[in-house]
Amino acid sequence: MSNKQIASHFLEAHKVLTEFIENEGNFALIQQAGDKMISSINNGGKVISCGNGGSMSDAMHFAEEMTGRFRENRGPLPAVAISDPAHITCIANDYGYDYIFSRFVESIGQKGDVLLAISTSGNSLNVINAAKSAKEKGIYVVGLTGKTGGELAKICDIEIRTPMSDWADRVQEIHIKIIHSLIHYIESNI
Repeated sequence: MSNKQIASHFLEAHKVLTEFIENEGNFALIQQAGDKMISSINNGGKVISCGNGGSMSDAMHFAEEMTGRFRENRGPLPAVAISDPAHITCIANDYGYDYIFSRFVESIGQKGDVLLAISTSGNSLNVINAAKSAKEKGIYVVGLTGKTGGELAKICDIEIRTPMSDWADRVQEIHIKIIHSLIHYIESNI
């Protein structure tokens, strides 16, 4: 790989970020999602997050920043990522991989909670099933998607979609910025 090829990664990331920034509606969606999460927490609810692969890492990152701290010292905020290997392998073995997140939502999700559902394609069936289970329980669904938004876009109460890219890593780079912005917004306003 040459320096030019390496530079192309940064230039493409810059292009996707610029597109996201130029759509000011994205900032309103982040604020709306943050307000819903704040309202849930203030009313005794929690935020449950889920995703596959790198998106699971993002879901975990969101939850640890909420229960720990982001920029300011404050009390822990109720958030949990669906990432327990024992749960995931148990459900995958007994029911199938498509239900690893929905079974968790069904078990601990309560009306008034928020589900942060992360899928770069919007078509991860296990994330879609989690969103469907959440809706059935009266749980608000915030989706982070990419590409066309996929099937997940049709289920979300709020969908925050990254600009079109052929690569999941470009989508994930925007997702982590959205996640940091959400956490900072929550931390600053709770």
